[in-house]
Amino acid sequence: MLVKLTSKRRITLPTAVVPSLGEAEYFEVTIEGDRIVLTPVPTQKAYAVREKLRRLGITEQDVEAALDWAHQQ
Repeated sequence: MLVKLTSKRRITLPTAVVPSLGEAEYFEVTIEGDRIVLTPVPTQKAYAVREKLRRLGITEQDVEAALDWAHQQ
């Protein structure tokens, strides 16, 4: 299928593709060679929390250390 990149850098997904995406609203975008790959991302609350922690630079080890500290109190 052929799609066009608009002057506002937008691409419209073909109607034939949309049903196979399920209820996805967000997509992870990666580049593989000369291909753009869109991967549906679940929008669950837990995912949103993990994404915010990642943006803040908080690692799994930080969370474990905080839990250990809290259990010692």
